[in-house]
Amino acid sequence: MLAHALANLLVLVAMLSMILPGSAMAADTVREVTALVDAGRFDEAQARIGERLADPQSPAPIRRALAFERERMRRIRLDFPHDAAEVMARLRREIPDLRPGEFAAWDASGALEHLLIDGERRYFARAVSNLFRVNAEAAARRAQPRGGGSGPMETLNAHHAEVRDAAKAEGRVHVAPRRIRVVQSLIVDADAVPAGEPLSAWIPYPRAIPGQQEDIRLLGTTPEAHVLAPEATLQRTVHMSRVAVAGEPTEFSVEYEMTVRGQYHAIDPERVVATEADAGLAPFLAERAPHIVFTDELRRFSQQVVGDESNPYRIARRLFAAVDRIPWASAREYSTISNISDYALRTGHADCGQQTLLLMSLLRLNGIPTRWQSGMVYSDGDYDNLHDWGWMYLAPYGWVPMDVTSGLLDSDDEDLRWFYLGGLDAYRIAFNDDYSQPLFPPKRHFRSETVDSQRGEVEWQGGNLYFDQWDYRFSAQVLGPDPDAR
Repeated sequence: MLAHALANLLVLVAMLSMILPGSAMAADTVREVTALVDAGRFDEAQARIGERLADPQSPAPIRRALAFERERMRRIRLDFPHDAAEVMARLRREIPDLRPGEFAAWDASGALEHLLIDGERRYFARAVSNLFRVNAEAAARRAQPRGGGSGPMETLNAHHAEVRDAAKAEGRVHVAPRRIRVVQSLIVDADAVPAGEPLSAWIPYPRAIPGQQEDIRLLGTTPEAHVLAPEATLQRTVHMSRVAVAGEPTEFSVEYEMTVRGQYHAIDPERVVATEADAGLAPFLAERAPHIVFTDELRRFSQQVVGDESNPYRIARRLFAAVDRIPWASAREYSTISNISDYALRTGHADCGQQTLLLMSLLRLNGIPTRWQSGMVYSDGDYDNLHDWGWMYLAPYGWVPMDVTSGLLDSDDEDLRWFYLGGLDAYRIAFNDDYSQPLFPPKRHFRSETVDSQRGEVEWQGGNLYFDQWDYRFSAQVLGPDPDAR
């Protein structure tokens, strides 16, 4: 059980409380500590963790869950490094005539993301840049307005029409193939571990998905020795090991080629019927703590958006548009958030994975099966980025994609406007077909990313190396349309 992702530990804790003597109290302690950390009461949380870990009778999964809560507090402090004076100084560089009342108003509204940690107000590392994304008044006050930095596929372009038109003309779903060559690296900081210590790294790698991404050819790895996870691994990686050298960064890399296709499903709402919750689809309709939970707030939001609509596709449209209206903003590390869909609903801004988990939760609540997919997006130029999206099941069409972060496109053509509710571009690689899944071979220590797998993971015998101890690089070269792909 310990090989499973840490995001599911609380589920395991609940199970243990039913089968292990005395573990109900321990499970309550984990829930209490999680709530204390979420509330910013770190000193109290540390004290409760210390008490429980000092008890030799605490079950191993409970001890691991509590140890991670201690690590989560450390990661939260890394994500929230600034005090009010530092944030105000950063804001004045963008708004030289900043008025104190403006800062106070944006702070009170939550537009400047912060936490109270043991009574001290701490601000998110990207609080200032996010302010200009989520608050139009602040953006208008910026001395030098800047673009949003979104990817090329987030704006209507010729490729969307290429995919839609080819799908209709050819009578096929998967079209517009691109052949690409990818190089991804993970570079550990010099002297992050003692010289002579072996480092283990996991770099994401795609699995073949019929029609979507195929003909994957591994060209090479550095170091050459590697373990490629089985094709069925839902968060697939290449695993490598090498010894750290004093004063030098340690680099791992993988290179491969593959063919990616766009896809388009022409959905007629009148043909869509309610999904029968058979055994195969039941897991995709269920709650899945901690990040897909049908909270009271989620139910209220759903009722406000869905109203009395009963057609599954029209319900999906309403929910897709509602989540798309949540402003995109740079995110906290997912491992620091105890319930991501709830966070996206309450915070008022979200990134792609947070929006996707919120939409997945809302659709499941309304009887529409959903599942996760994530990886990297790229371009014909030099743009690339981490990206998450999802899938929903609509009878009689089956599984169709949804990318609520790319969202509604600015077009008078309804097909193109709703392209990303049933369609995908050919400029993305899927590394993951589920979230919070174990890696192969399993990690011994905590993962840096407990939900996704896009940048990679690295550890040594002394523990996990977090994101502040290494970096990653990704490049995808579009070799051109693939004439051999059909």
